[in-house]
Amino acid sequence: MKLTTGISLALMMFLQYFVWGAWYVTMGTYMGENLHSSGTHVGYAFSALALATIISPFFVGMVADRFFAAQKIMGVFHLLGAALLFLATKMTADWPFIIVILLYSLLYMPTIALSNSVAFSQMTDPGKQFPWIRVFGTLGWIVAGLFIGYLSIEKTAITFYIAAGVSAVYGLISFALPNTPPKGKAAEVSASKSLGADAFVLFKDKPYVIFFIAAILVCIPLSFYYGFANPFLNEVGMDNAAGKMIFGQVSEGIFILAIPFLFNSIGVKKMLILGMVAWMLRYVCFAYGNTGSNNWMLYAGIILHGVCYDFFFVTGYMYTEKKAGEKIKSAAQGLFTFATYGVGMLIGTWISGIVVDKYATSPTVHNWTSIWFVPAGIAAAVLVYFIIFFRERKAIAAAA
Repeated sequence: MKLTTGISLALMMFLQYFVWGAWYVTMGTYMGENLHSSGTHVGYAFSALALATIISPFFVGMVADRFFAAQKIMGVFHLLGAALLFLATKMTADWPFIIVILLYSLLYMPTIALSNSVAFSQMTDPGKQFPWIRVFGTLGWIVAGLFIGYLSIEKTAITFYIAAGVSAVYGLISFALPNTPPKGKAAEVSASKSLGADAFVLFKDKPYVIFFIAAILVCIPLSFYYGFANPFLNEVGMDNAAGKMIFGQVSEGIFILAIPFLFNSIGVKKMLILGMVAWMLRYVCFAYGNTGSNNWMLYAGIILHGVCYDFFFVTGYMYTEKKAGEKIKSAAQGLFTFATYGVGMLIGTWISGIVVDKYATSPTVHNWTSIWFVPAGIAAAVLVYFIIFFRERKAIAAAA
């Protein structure tokens, strides 16, 4: 791969995730401050991306990949997305805002798969080259959070203006990205194939079924963090909450480096257990944390994101690939993403919104200790279920 190509792909990944990070992390805080939204409505807004995750594989697999050059449809979607992000700031009621976010999500989520397609099509050794390109996406998310936190604008519509502006620039740049032509009408596609139905054969394997169910259920605690960590930190008085939450992405980048070594040495079951224990610890830290003597617990809850995410979800992707084998690994990864970030997150966003409303003492004051005990309890229940029922052959559990 040429250096100039690598630079253009790195820029693509940076902008792809900068746009997402610029509005997504602080959306709950924005809705509470400007729309006076309930927790339920905030949950509905975050569920938009889960719905889009469920729908986007069908679009990418059955339409985009067959008829359009990936970089061109990315350009169109990001330009349209910029207009919708701007439009979102003009909404003054919950449901119009939620509908706009849903429409935007339906445009944005397919571009994740499309950007990966553009990257892979230019690589001579994807196994070695893709991680170095993808890391610029994480960097884009981090820079967005630092920028918003530094400007202290997380409660304002400026976050959406920034995301819209960068999305428009990204949309124009997309047309100049390396050409990734469509696969053509001859490509064998179907609704079931787009969903990853070829991987249903994995459900004949009992250990994988146990893991698969656990993965969906763990998305409920995950939804609490994505939807309400930023509103919580702002409510308890943490300065520059959006900027501080970037420590979670930094820890994610650090802990991911340890995964290949631990996957070999301690096995998949222990790694998944560590991830679930980290979810419990995170929410206990949030439950008892404050900006006074227990300020360290707020930081600990943020930093634990690396263990929570990497040790369960990244390990889960690796375990899925190992179980699937070469023939159906792409279908298996698609099915795992559909089940977790689609179905699991959809359930989680709805539940988290209801729980936050249940423990609201006023529109702007919540009993956060009680709120955080709910995802901690769910993570504990999933952990017990997993320990009791998950039994994997040592050859699989310890292999990379």
